Amino acid sequence: MSTERRIQTEKLVLGAIMTGLVIVLQLLGSGTTFFGPFSSAVALIPIVLGAAMCGPYIGAWLGFVFGMVVILSGGAALFFAFDVPGTIITVLVKGVACGLAAGLVYKALSKFNIYVAALAAAIICPLVNTGVFLLGCYVFFMDSATEIAKAVNLTVSGMSVFWALAMGNFALEVISNAVLSPVLVRILKINKKL
Repeated sequence: MSTERRIQTEKLVLGAIMTGLVIVLQLLGSGTTFFGPFSSAVALIPIVLGAAMCGPYIGAWLGFVFGMVVILSGGAALFFAFDVPGTIITVLVKGVACGLAAGLVYKALSKFNIYVAALAAAIICPLVNTGVFLLGCYVFFMDSATEIAKAVNLTVSGMSVFWALAMGNFALEVISNAVLSPVLVRILKINKKL
C-alpha cells in the first residue's frame, strides 16, 4: 500500500471514530442544560480534534453530524415550533461551519506552532458555532423573539433573547475547549509518531 493511500485510510478511520464520539458525546450532553433550554455542545471537542487530525473537510463532516444529532435528539425543539426550515438550516450550517473553521485555522497555524494552532482551533469552533447561531436567529427568528422569550421565561426582547440564550453556553464551550487544548496537542503528537 502506498504511503498516500495509507494516510487517506488512516484519516477515514480517524474520521469514523470521531463521528462516533460526536454522536455519543452530543447524545450524552443533551441532558445537560446549564443555560436556557439548550444543552452544552460537548461534541465540539471531538470536532476540533477530528478537524486537526484529519483536516477541514472531516471537520465539516463532524460538524454536520453534530447538527444532525442536535436536530434528531430534540435539541432544537424550541425553534422548530417557530420555523422548521430556518431551524434545520441554522443548526446544520453552524455545525458544518464550526468544524470547517476549526480545521482551516488549525491547518494554517500548525505550520508555525502546534500549541497556538490547537488553542486557536479550540476557540474558533465555539465562536463560529455561536456566531452562526446568532446570525440564524436574526435571519429566521426575529419575528418570533417575543414568543421565544415567553417560552423560556425571559423578560428581554429582540436580539437580547438570543444573546441571553447563547452567551452562557458559549462561555462554557470556550472554557472547556481551551482547557482541553493541551490534551489535543498531546493526542496530535502521539498521532504523528504512529
